This record gives sequence, structure tokens and C-alpha cells, in this order.
Amino acid sequence: MQEEILSRREREKLWQRQEMLTAAIALFSENGYHNVSMSEIAKKSEFAIGTLYKFFKNKEDLYRSINIELSEKFDEAITEALLGTGDEIERLQNYVKVKGAIFMDNVSVVRLYFAETRGASFNIKAGLDIEIRQKIERHLQHLALIFESGIKKGRFQRIADPYYLAVSLDSLSSTFLHLWLDAPEQHPYPEDPDVILNILFRGLLDS
Repeated sequence: MQEEILSRREREKLWQRQEMLTAAIALFSENGYHNVSMSEIAKKSEFAIGTLYKFFKNKEDLYRSINIELSEKFDEAITEALLGTGDEIERLQNYVKVKGAIFMDNVSVVRLYFAETRGASFNIKAGLDIEIRQKIERHLQHLALIFESGIKKGRFQRIADPYYLAVSLDSLSSTFLHLWLDAPEQHPYPEDPDVILNILFRGLLDS
């Protein structure tokens, strides 16, 4: 497929849009979604308010765009890890590593998303959450297939439905990331994915 070549004007518009999103992320992270106006975003991004409204119809639309871009980054990176090369254990290890890396590379947006979804403002993006949940569900289904494959090969014991194992691993890794977000020095996200995986693989009981 021939690579699409963007015109100078199209590249300029993409740059303007990204500058606006970056400014909005900074302001939302500092002050919270409800305490930031479109005028403040325009000022910080150094564009006229009319230019801002050419890209985003309102603040909610801008906020949705931030979260859509983040969810697309997550989806692409995690899907690649889950469907990539390697055996079942290697793909699970890649999942844990990639999930941690994408969180850390986008920490400002991640903090903003979790801060907003814990409060009443959750309803400002009800439609968007459906889209994000669909991506998460697809990741869980891919994880479940990895566990199912490992069970069929005798690498894993069938201690639970593969989908429940997928949910457990997703929840474990998310918990470690929440701890890291709250106190990164006290609770660093493990560099070795087996620190998380062994909670599932080995459990608490001696064999």
C-alpha cells in the first residue's frame, strides 16, 4: 500500500491540533476538567479561541479526543503484544511489560482519566466509555485465548475458566499500576513481569 503523503497544510493542522491537546492535558491535570475553560486552553496553546473551536466543538469533545487517542495507543500496543510471536508465557510477559510501559509514557493522561472517572464527571463521556470498554473486552478475549492455549498444551492447569484468568491478570497488573501512580517510589511497577505473573502461576499455597 502506498504511504499517504500529507500536504503542508494538513501537517500544520495536525500540529495545531496536537498543541491544543497537549495544552488541555496540562491544564486538566493541574486543575481538573471542570475548572478549565476553552479560553484558558486557547491561551495556553497560543491559538485564538476561534481556531480552537474549528478543531473541537466544545470542551467535552476535546476531552473525548484526548481519551480516544490514549485508548488507541493502548489498543495498538497491547494487541501487538498479545498477538505477537512467542509462546503463551512470553506473550503474557509482553502484555504485562507493554501495559506498564504505555501507562508510564502517558502518565499525565492516565492520571487525568482515573481522576475524572472516580467522580461525578464520569457521565461526561458515557459514550466514550463504551468504546474503551469494547477495546478492553477485546484484550481480555485475546488473553483468554492465550490461557486456553496454554491449558490445552498442558502448560497451565485449568484452575478456572480462561476468561476469569484473563480478568485476574488484567486486574493484577492494573492494581500494580494504580499503586505506582499513587506512590511511584514506594510502589514501583515491577521491571520483571514474573513478579506479577507468579501471583497467578504459583499462588500462595506450598505444593
